[in-house]
Amino acid sequence: MHIRIHLAAALLMGSAASAALAQDASATLHTRALAATCANCHGTDGRTVDGSAIPSLVGMPKSYMVMQFKAFKDGSRPATVMHQLSKGFTDQQIDSIATYFAATKR
Repeated sequence: MHIRIHLAAALLMGSAASAALAQDASATLHTRALAATCANCHGTDGRTVDGSAIPSLVGMPKSYMVMQFKAFKDGSRPATVMHQLSKGFTDQQIDSIATYFAATKR
């Protein structure tokens, strides 16, 4: 009887762990998809070519990127297209994008 209880508990914990891993993988893919929207201007994986007027995003401090996104969003920072683009992201999405690029190595 005890073996069945332990086996059932192990199976339940295994399924919970699998669900958590699937959620983590889904969240990671979602964040990467959000970050990929930056590639048109900021280059593949947020790396612009040397000498570009557009900054690379990789390794940019998270707090700085969030601050810049918010400045674009409220119009206090001059831009051409970033005003419109930044308004399309929620604060949570901006945080995810900033976290992603801050963690990406140059």
